Amino acid sequence: MARMHSRKRGKSGSKKPPRTAAPDWVTYSAKEVESLVLKLRKEGHTAAMIGMILRDQYGIPSVKLVTGKKITKILEENGLLDDIPEDLMALIRKAVNLRKHLEMHPKDRHSLRGLQLTESKIRRLVKYYRRVGKLPEKWRYDPEKAKLLVR
Repeated sequence: MARMHSRKRGKSGSKKPPRTAAPDWVTYSAKEVESLVLKLRKEGHTAAMIGMILRDQYGIPSVKLVTGKKITKILEENGLLDDIPEDLMALIRKAVNLRKHLEMHPKDRHSLRGLQLTESKIRRLVKYYRRVGKLPEKWRYDPEKAKLLVR
């Protein structure tokens, strides 16, 4: 399938090897991994950062293989999940930074196009999250309110 915002076709990404159980060299139990996830979340890390920290510093390649649950599911069960999903928040941060850049450099047409593409991705993602029920039906993306969300 072609890319959304370019005329090229993308290469397929790398895939994880199919596994059903945790590797033998992982010494952590499911409870220990869950407590690590909760500890890292309370320190202020996002779900993606928690996964990378567990992989790089603790040697846990996949939380799902050890616990049977994804990181976001563990956070949701303990009430530590954010109101706005992480991928949407990253796009909103990107849009706010692009708007800040365009205030200082108003003739930068390439960045203006990037802002348009980013905001269209935000609107598509918001539509999906409203349909699924992760965002309320009345939730709308507003660039002025987005500045307040990011700060």
